[in-house]
Amino acid sequence: MTTRRPGAAAQKGVDMSTHTILGREVRMPVRIRLAHAFMATYLVPAEPAQRLIDYSGLRILRLPGGRAMCTLVFVDYVDGDLGPYHEFGVSFMVRHHTAASGSGNLKALVTGRAGVLIHRLPVDGDFTLAAGRGIWGFPKELAEFVVDHGGRTRSGALHQNGQLIADLTVRPGFATPNRAAASSFDAYSHIDGVTRCTRWEMRPSGMRARLGGARLTLGDHEIAAELRSLGLPRRALMSSSVSRLAMTFEDATAI
Repeated sequence: MTTRRPGAAAQKGVDMSTHTILGREVRMPVRIRLAHAFMATYLVPAEPAQRLIDYSGLRILRLPGGRAMCTLVFVDYVDGDLGPYHEFGVSFMVRHHTAASGSGNLKALVTGRAGVLIHRLPVDGDFTLAAGRGIWGFPKELAEFVVDHGGRTRSGALHQNGQLIADLTVRPGFATPNRAAASSFDAYSHIDGVTRCTRWEMRPSGMRARLGGARLTLGDHEIAAELRSLGLPRRALMSSSVSRLAMTFEDATAI
């Protein structure tokens, strides 16, 4: 169960709320002080990607050649307001819901007028599951993780009910300036017939990136079948890892 009431700071003009999740108060914005992550981004055919996300009412961000961007990411949340847990995400770059009809997709990508739809989000903790679904409408579900965020080569295997979903390995990349990697954008989610938009700020350090550099194995799970329907596994457009990642999640807004 989740309830929501204004936080004390709201009386001072600061937009803040408090949610009660499983008997525990969560004050907004939610802060992640330390996380580790690695990811791989793939170019996939835009038409099947759009059909996959039609439920959200959003439009896929179409790139030249009729392609779309799909990212797979493993995250280890070490220190944050929701406690420690592991997460695996499948996301797609989408047009911002306020974008004018006919405006350019590439321009939206370059100028930050695009968003990210969180299509799948398995986790391994009950509290983050309840908070993610109750506060932001993120499609969290429970799964089992075997992940290595500490080696030069990062790897993660995700199972649910004994079935392999995905096994991802990311090779070391080249150091990326932290200043260039910092970003703030809108993340979209959809559960129970409602699409929501959440402002999401990321502040990474120790980031490495490269072209290609990922090896993906898919299992027999339905999520694996979805990814396979997009033509995966194939060569990744790029892969990256983040040694230290701080994040802030604001309240969600239904659109």
